[in-house]
Amino acid sequence: MNLSLKPPLISTFIVLILAFVFPVAAQNGAHSISQAPYKVGEKLTYNISYSAFPTAAHAEFEIVTRGTFYGRDAIQLRAHLETTGVVNVALFSINNDYTTYIDPETGLPFRTQETARDAMTSAEASHDFTQPAGTEAIPPKMSALGGTFDLLSAFYRARALPLADGAKYDVTVRSEGVDYNVELEVVGRQTVRTNLGSFETIVTRVKANSRFKNVKIYFSVDERHVPVLFTGRVNSGDLRAELASSEITPPAAPAPTPEPTVQPNPAAVANPTPTPVVDGEWPFPLNEQLNYQVFVGTSTTAMGNATFQVKGRSKYFDRDGIFLTVTAQTTNAAAKVFVARDQIDSYVEPKGLLPYRTVLNLVEGKRRLNQTLTTNQESGSVSIDGGARIEVPVGTHDYLSFFYALRTFSLGIGKRNGISVLVENKPKTVYVTALKREQIGLGQRVVPAIALSITTDDPEPDKYQLRLWVSDDRRRLPLRFAAMTQIGALRADLAILPTSSH
Repeated sequence: MNLSLKPPLISTFIVLILAFVFPVAAQNGAHSISQAPYKVGEKLTYNISYSAFPTAAHAEFEIVTRGTFYGRDAIQLRAHLETTGVVNVALFSINNDYTTYIDPETGLPFRTQETARDAMTSAEASHDFTQPAGTEAIPPKMSALGGTFDLLSAFYRARALPLADGAKYDVTVRSEGVDYNVELEVVGRQTVRTNLGSFETIVTRVKANSRFKNVKIYFSVDERHVPVLFTGRVNSGDLRAELASSEITPPAAPAPTPEPTVQPNPAAVANPTPTPVVDGEWPFPLNEQLNYQVFVGTSTTAMGNATFQVKGRSKYFDRDGIFLTVTAQTTNAAAKVFVARDQIDSYVEPKGLLPYRTVLNLVEGKRRLNQTLTTNQESGSVSIDGGARIEVPVGTHDYLSFFYALRTFSLGIGKRNGISVLVENKPKTVYVTALKREQIGLGQRVVPAIALSITTDDPEPDKYQLRLWVSDDRRRLPLRFAAMTQIGALRADLAILPTSSH
């Protein structure tokens, strides 16, 4: 049985290196969520004023880590709420910690833990969430929020919404054993001035239970949708929570597990052989996200987009690894020609960035490929779910790990690096040659870059004239891809966001 998926216009190899040339759309793609608000290491701190007390409490929200918790892949969220000053002494004392474990794909919680303290006592409680499945899990149009959330997971899930002008979103929030129906409505835009600076914000109105009136949340307009300000009123006075600090600290890498050094098979690579990656000295942070837009010919209308993410380092499938993923899809502008969405997940060794597990979910029109590859780098073999086995050179990469490994190459002008890559279930030698240094334009910026050619050991090694420009610094950021295809020149540019104070 042939499990390879062959795009109608160009080779699978180019499609998957670019990852966004002809990706395909999953049927439930409308319900996927933005991952931008779920950056591991993010910590938000708020100052809370109440009635006549300018500093009544402070709150902290933190995305602690992503890993395996209670037998499943999860993101761990944490929050702390504490009253301060006169309010803490004279009115009421709160010193609470909250921990929630959520599904990374849906943002839905499956376990919560709470420690509540007052001046005299302390109590702990936990709760397991059973979320709906099947058709019951599909939310109604414009809602995008199926299932039941706790307050902490709802805080982040709201940030992952599109927050389109005039949109309304419904969510069920469970607090102290009671389910509340909450509506979030986008009502406008406003500049908000805080002690941290001025922010352009998306203004939303929250309708919940009757104890809270005129509740508004002001989200930053960037993809993270940071809540800059909360305002509302209770019967006893006004409440205001203002952003006091926003930071993202990459998590410290755990001590590596000793493992044998893996050297590529010299017969499978060109000379010189790439320098092995030293554990912890990668040119990318463990929460990096790169977004690309794809253009055809001289058109300025994007035909597709793709997001590459480093999801962090943890224990995956019982071994130390770095989790890499790419998702890609065509835009509405390409719908008449091709509709597609792809996703590739790769789990790689911290040393050498060599893959040990690869998951392909590729759909193009009516064609689909769902395949899991398990690579044994010591024996030089790849096992495919279903029983097939492929012999490969030791040190063979998958499509996605290749994207990150090439950033570790020594790129002296004229120098050629070789690497073994599994292409359509066959190992091929891919050559990366540094051509020249030049300046390229991305949006309104001019960026120093190194131009690379990417060729193979096929009879026509440069058939598609695949070129890549990486930043001329330690990060080696892939800035632009280009290729020649049957429909003309294709170009994918990195979307560089403007510098922001938040």
